[in-house]
Amino acid sequence: MHDTKSLAGKAALVTGGSRGIGAAIVRRLASEGASVAFTYAAASAAADQLAAQVGASGGKAFAIRADSAEPAEVQAAVAQAAQRFGHLDILVNNAGIISNGSVDHYALADFDRIVAVNVRAVFVAVQAALAHMGEGGRIITTGSVAADRTAVAGSSAYSMSKAAVAGLTRGMARDLGPRGITVNVVQPGPTETDIVSDEAVRERLRPLMALGRMGSGDEVASLVAYLARPEASYITGAALTVDGGYLA
Repeated sequence: MHDTKSLAGKAALVTGGSRGIGAAIVRRLASEGASVAFTYAAASAAADQLAAQVGASGGKAFAIRADSAEPAEVQAAVAQAAQRFGHLDILVNNAGIISNGSVDHYALADFDRIVAVNVRAVFVAVQAALAHMGEGGRIITTGSVAADRTAVAGSSAYSMSKAAVAGLTRGMARDLGPRGITVNVVQPGPTETDIVSDEAVRERLRPLMALGRMGSGDEVASLVAYLARPEASYITGAALTVDGGYLA
């Protein structure tokens, strides 16, 4: 666990927080003193285990079941977190899906779902959170370097969704700047999570990074935690890559 308690007294909600990068973010925010609610869509056992692990380490976390494709469930999750904590200081929009396919065969239903989860859910969560967030609030979204570089065929819809998030971030930063709320997007490169679990795929990806390796969820979480701290108050509207030099 991280020693610094720079987020003591802060209340956070992390969507898609039961595994991978999301779970690393939950652990990191809790280790810095924040009380953390996080959503999960189906992995109830993993969510319960994560909450228990955070509690055993001296942190505070609880899980909320919510499908980010359903606006009402996202809104209800925000309301539940805000009711539990009395306020909301940090919103991390981490929930996301990958659905690849060539544009000539990509199903419209798959297109609609990737937009619903990766883009619309961000907008819905932010709208809902603002009713409970005051000056000094932090809104952070997990995007992707795919917003800037589509290196793999079949990634058109996914890349579009992450580019949309980057544009949405810039616009919201303008809207919310006068309220003292910062809005940023963190753009990970290839990261060793269960989304990229095939070792053969990882071997192909590693040489693409300047550092010759993929990142870890903890390394992404460290940037999210920095943006959540008071010291990051002058950073807003930014798309910050954590990619080992993938875009270099």
